[in-house]
Amino acid sequence: MGRAPINQLYYITHKDNVPSILQRGIMSHEMIVSENIPFTPIYDAQIVKKRHDMKVPDGRSLWSFANVYFQVRNAMLYRVIFFSESTGLNDIVVLAVGANILNRNDIFISTGNAASQYSDILHITKGRKLISQIRRATDKEWWKDVDGSKREMMAECLVPEIIPPEFVRTIYVASHNAANTVKTTLDQLKLIATPEVVPEPKMFFQPSRKETLTPRLAVIDGDMFFSRMHTLTVSVNCVGVMGKGLASRVKYQFPDVYVFYQDSCRSYGLQMGKPVLYKREASLDYELADEPSTLTNANLETWFLLFATKQHWRQRADIQGIEKGLQWLVDNYEKEGIKSLAIPALGCGLGRLDWHDVGPLMCKYLRTLDIPVEIYLPAERKVPDELTSKGFLLR
Repeated sequence: MGRAPINQLYYITHKDNVPSILQRGIMSHEMIVSENIPFTPIYDAQIVKKRHDMKVPDGRSLWSFANVYFQVRNAMLYRVIFFSESTGLNDIVVLAVGANILNRNDIFISTGNAASQYSDILHITKGRKLISQIRRATDKEWWKDVDGSKREMMAECLVPEIIPPEFVRTIYVASHNAANTVKTTLDQLKLIATPEVVPEPKMFFQPSRKETLTPRLAVIDGDMFFSRMHTLTVSVNCVGVMGKGLASRVKYQFPDVYVFYQDSCRSYGLQMGKPVLYKREASLDYELADEPSTLTNANLETWFLLFATKQHWRQRADIQGIEKGLQWLVDNYEKEGIKSLAIPALGCGLGRLDWHDVGPLMCKYLRTLDIPVEIYLPAERKVPDELTSKGFLLR
């Protein structure tokens, strides 16, 4: 088939299962049960049963296959990390499987979640032509139900019975602590060769850096839209244009927020120093997690705070107007019902203000809020460690 369009595929499992996998391979659920192999589950029983009832074109159940994903940052991993009742973040590992598994002639390819009625499951002789298309569909930072991307991001390669252990190339974990735990386990196995263990927080929807300033205030380097905070703040202008940066992502990921924003600009409800709160009756958890109807501890709603940092999109951000907006937030967050808040570095990046000035100003006001607050650092450039310290930001 020529050069594979991807480098690796991914298998999600519990760290306790790693020793067995490295010795025996990644087994199908049917094989694990029939051979009575001890394992620690990470999926809900209803999800496992649903896969048992789904068939591939030759009539076999999905239980007969070991499944690996083309993109691991998907709705299934989101569910496993945030909504498992018995498994913590540092218990989850992702095994990278070599893309040469796609050279086998006995595998199947699904165009989305294999358990979905909307996905096609094709034998590799037909599915091989779709691999580059699947790659494009899964090469995203976020997904939605309405356009099918949530399902497509969970496209799978289905391997009959077992993926031999030599196909496992790398073990990804969420933190250095988790890496040390897994490495200790591997040392005890005394195998001739073991895969590299790599901490990769972003893969697990975690920030790459977090500085805790007070019990309720932290500075974060990461993706604000995976923060799971009750209210997400978006820096905007007052003329209804969402052209670049976080605002542009909101425009496409949350079109209803964009419509509300434009209406607020037309009615002059959104002004410098006077943010507007969109109390959206929808939960980002429900949008991002697989099988959302079965979630028991999800956020019931995700609100958006539209915070004007400049009058016109062509202008430089106005730090005096930002300070007035922060004062509005201090005066109104309790009355408005904001339970927790994620907020970007206001006016930095595209607004051309400097974190050296904005960071301490934001912390001056936000440290007084009696709710959890996360400030997200500018994505355009790395902020030096000394400018995220308590000594600098809380001076």
